[in-house]
Amino acid sequence: MEDIKNLAHAAKQRLKNNFWEECKKNFDAGAIQAKVLGLNEAKVRKTMQTRVRSEIQGEKQDGFYLKVKALLDSEGEVSDAIGRLTDKEYYETLSYEEKQRYNLTLSAKYLRALERYRKEKEAGF
Repeated sequence: MEDIKNLAHAAKQRLKNNFWEECKKNFDAGAIQAKVLGLNEAKVRKTMQTRVRSEIQGEKQDGFYLKVKALLDSEGEVSDAIGRLTDKEYYETLSYEEKQRYNLTLSAKYLRALERYRKEKEAGF
């Protein structure tokens, strides 16, 4: 019951603070900017919808994605990205099989983050 009250309170605060009017302005401005830059307006709107949805749901920024984004912004795609993103202290405690599993998991996470990064750059963010 407490969760429902918290959700209702948060929704009321969004209404009081003109959250939705600001979202509408941002959507319209993003669509205009996309049109000017020759980007796909639908993709820009979809990206903005995803951001608003995650903000409402209270999701935190993915720390791993932020690391990948910083790496890509500063140096671009590098051949040793997995090595740079590896938690060295944790990695040293793993057995051979666990290291292999860790590398595969990290590689998959990196590829998802890279795809997300490319989509955001394509949308102009």
